[in-house]
Amino acid sequence: MPLSKVELYEAIRHDARVEGLSSRALSAQYGVGRRTVAMALESVWPAPRKQNPPRISRLDPFKATIDQILRDDLDAPRKQRHTVKRVFDRLIDEHDAQSVTYSMVRAYIAGRRPEIREEEGRGPPQAFVPQTHRRGDEAEVDFGDVWIHLDGVSTKVFLFSLRPSFSGKAVHKIFASCGQEAFLEGHVHALQVLGGVPRMVKFVRQ
Repeated sequence: MPLSKVELYEAIRHDARVEGLSSRALSAQYGVGRRTVAMALESVWPAPRKQNPPRISRLDPFKATIDQILRDDLDAPRKQRHTVKRVFDRLIDEHDAQSVTYSMVRAYIAGRRPEIREEEGRGPPQAFVPQTHRRGDEAEVDFGDVWIHLDGVSTKVFLFSLRPSFSGKAVHKIFASCGQEAFLEGHVHALQVLGGVPRMVKFVRQ
């Protein structure tokens, strides 16, 4: 397995310090140039890789024009706002952007339009609707199928579950059926355990 750059630097420094190898010998042993050996001897950590400059696009000279069109659209009636095709046509007709393609304009507008709305304070409204669950207001009820071994026989029973929205504490009880009698008895049991009576119960049957 090839060494990482950090491991390579460590190995070079070790062999130079402990084995006393020369730069030429280290270069031959690890298959690297003399400059790499010198850098490893100067620093424990490799220098960070240089970031490539942003790639130049044929659209760059026209981005400011597109941005201004998109900003003007913020105050224009909906039917008068520019489509991608209309922006592209204006670049060709008014700015001689013959080297620009439709796909380049479409991709740029797709990312830039929401950014401009944010920059101009026209972004989507930030809304927060708090959930309020008062004690005893509501609870959710459901029956679920449960299989148990009863006297060595696999038997289907029904799990009654009631969960108040306020506390989230669920109460369960097993019944032989999920009829109305079990439904009401399950409520009585749950309310005895919880010590309260919800004003509204949402009954969910699946």
